[in-house]
Amino acid sequence: MQATLRQALGANGSTHVFTQRSTHVVLRLCIPCILWSNEKAMDIFQFLSDHNIIYERYDHPPVFTCEEATRLCPPMPKHAIKTKNLFLRDKKGKRHFLLTVEEHKRVDVKALESLFNVTKLSFASPQRLEKYLGVTPGSVTILGVLNDNDHDVEVIVDREVWEAEAVCCHPLINTSTLVIAQDMLAKIFHLTGHDVQVLDIPVKG
Repeated sequence: MQATLRQALGANGSTHVFTQRSTHVVLRLCIPCILWSNEKAMDIFQFLSDHNIIYERYDHPPVFTCEEATRLCPPMPKHAIKTKNLFLRDKKGKRHFLLTVEEHKRVDVKALESLFNVTKLSFASPQRLEKYLGVTPGSVTILGVLNDNDHDVEVIVDREVWEAEAVCCHPLINTSTLVIAQDMLAKIFHLTGHDVQVLDIPVKG
């Protein structure tokens, strides 16, 4: 992949094939769409298409919290785990972590310091989000690895998420949610060259 993902889309494209399900739209075939208005979203769909990554897409209003997602997103398949993502940094800003857990898990960030062997772990700034993952607050996603061409970000996935049949995640923007099977997710990490650490993430007592 490694020109940047933002440069991946060529001039030509074809029309998405959709199936309608109640009030939302589900994308079952990963075919590039020249009508999609968000540049990063166009790039990610091109990547998924190029590598035969199968997914379903659910469009919805912008969501910035898990609570908004519950209220505004259409029903997701029951076999797909809903997730939230934390982008963290160490005290010196030399190590960055993309952590994915189940949406309701109350992560004990302090306890992660010994698990990650770092001091003073904290949330990274919006500027670091843009620099390392190419996303803005509210759109943090496990798929942010597609913009981490230099492998600056350490990918941590909670065991509960990794062992789920499928995962719900944003396609770099918070106006859609993709449902991706676990084997397809593992394929994405293989393609990007990211080593995934699967850990039992501590929760607040």
